[in-house]
Amino acid sequence: MSTTSAKRLHLTPEVRPTAAFQLYLETLIYKTRERLELINITRDLNELVRRRGLKAGLIIVQSLHTTTAIFINEFQQALLDDIKAFLEKLVGRLEYWRHNDPRLSECDRKNADSHLRAMLLGHTLSLPVRDGAIALGNWQSVILAELDGPRERAIQVQVLGIPAEPVR
Repeated sequence: MSTTSAKRLHLTPEVRPTAAFQLYLETLIYKTRERLELINITRDLNELVRRRGLKAGLIIVQSLHTTTAIFINEFQQALLDDIKAFLEKLVGRLEYWRHNDPRLSECDRKNADSHLRAMLLGHTLSLPVRDGAIALGNWQSVILAELDGPRERAIQVQVLGIPAEPVR
């Protein structure tokens, strides 16, 4: 017997049998300017959804690099500064890392901290599309974290869903 007071609501899903399922795959390229840079890509993702004319569906966003990350948070300057300080405190750039040791690794970028930070933040997001836009909370933004820049970065975006106008 459950002791929770939460109620589960049954919602009837919207069914549109005349709409054809569509799938699009695009790559977004960003040229970063700093070693550690946080970029709000929400507008670009919503523009992609709008351009494809989808009413409802799913968007999958994936970093194609091991030293970048994709995550959701508030895009506010004081918080962005806190995120950067937190990452430095958690995974210090100047700490000893085997990946940076030329005796143990062929990597000459000395970027072990970037790999570890990306691992913590994550490389992929799946987000619902509702009414032609990504369904995010009031203060939520999709953020690309450059952790080993400046470099050119590729983000793979897959958009799946039904169009605003039914396909005939």
